[in-house]
Amino acid sequence: MPWQEVKPMDQKLLFIADYVRKITTFSELCRRYGISRKTGYKWISRYEDLGLEGLCDRSQRPLNQPFRTPYTVRKKIIELRMKYKDAWGAKKIQATLLRDYPDWNIPSRTTIYNILNEEGLVHAQRRRKRVPLGLHPFKTVNEPNVVWSADFKGQFKTKNGIWCYPLTIMDHHSRYLLACQDLKGTGLERTKQVFERLFRQYGLPQRIRTDNGVPFASTSVGGLSRLSKWWIRLGIIPERIKPGKPQQNGQHERMHRTLKAAAIVPPAKNAQLQQQAFDVFQDYYNHERPHESLDQQPPVASYKPSEREMPDILPELEYPAHFKVALVHHNGIIQHYGTRVYIAGLLQGEKVGVEEIADGVWEVYFGPVKLGRFEKRKNKTSGNDYITLKV
Repeated sequence: MPWQEVKPMDQKLLFIADYVRKITTFSELCRRYGISRKTGYKWISRYEDLGLEGLCDRSQRPLNQPFRTPYTVRKKIIELRMKYKDAWGAKKIQATLLRDYPDWNIPSRTTIYNILNEEGLVHAQRRRKRVPLGLHPFKTVNEPNVVWSADFKGQFKTKNGIWCYPLTIMDHHSRYLLACQDLKGTGLERTKQVFERLFRQYGLPQRIRTDNGVPFASTSVGGLSRLSKWWIRLGIIPERIKPGKPQQNGQHERMHRTLKAAAIVPPAKNAQLQQQAFDVFQDYYNHERPHESLDQQPPVASYKPSEREMPDILPELEYPAHFKVALVHHNGIIQHYGTRVYIAGLLQGEKVGVEEIADGVWEVYFGPVKLGRFEKRKNKTSGNDYITLKV
């Protein structure tokens, strides 16, 4: 009687029935059912002690489980998972437990994940189709205050119907969140006030990376805006990601995902409570939340203020000795060897540097930023009143 023809439970019942009827010897009976005499005696013993229930398959789990995670550790794992709205994963939970409870026997990441899964705290996520990364256009950052990144997290309304435009500014190297400020729009003055406060508190970065939106950039020459013009006067180089390439500022975008989960969904009742939520998030993000790229340390462990202090008086731009320095007049034009060259109305009152790179070909700079070039000889035949820059 092959085993595969009947279910295991049916096999046992038939064996017991034939044993009770004593149709053959015990050895022959075991041979017919394809089992050993030891297994046959075990089935008979369970049937005599417990009846049909004794023939059911028993759990293979050992009575004692010396390697099972202690209840106290399991409880702390679940607490950390549920403590924060952005729901920490196994890596962050393990790193936090190792830091806060060095005397405990902390389980592996896989065990932590399995504990969370057993408690119903792991939810399947739709896999995103990610855009392949291209060559990074920016220099490597290996210390704080080399690059700050800035952006407005998409505007939303608080529950009383007031629009909120969160301005976020973060140190690129340490991921230290310098500001998370509720503004009423993307206007220059309020945005500039936030940056000025940060410059006086933390010093000046070398570069600031943003997208191409207001007030960080404009359609003026070089993409300059009044805000980025001010940065340049302070000795800060503006960096702008390519349009449609948010992955070039991916660390900032990732922080926005955490911000949304922890402090925006759902929005607060009013602007004051929303700013309180932002303040709580900023403190949590900087001082509590481990970061994988920082060896599971919070950003505060890697950040220190800049040694470049905010000046009280806006300094003049300096250019190399071989540059010609020209003042941009109120109409956006400079005078260059008797020729009028239109630069930009945005730069009126500012000084630009003009460098000759070939015979009759000149490049124009505002600080370290190249604005474009012009060719003086073309003015003789074009008949135009002035020359415009070629970007």
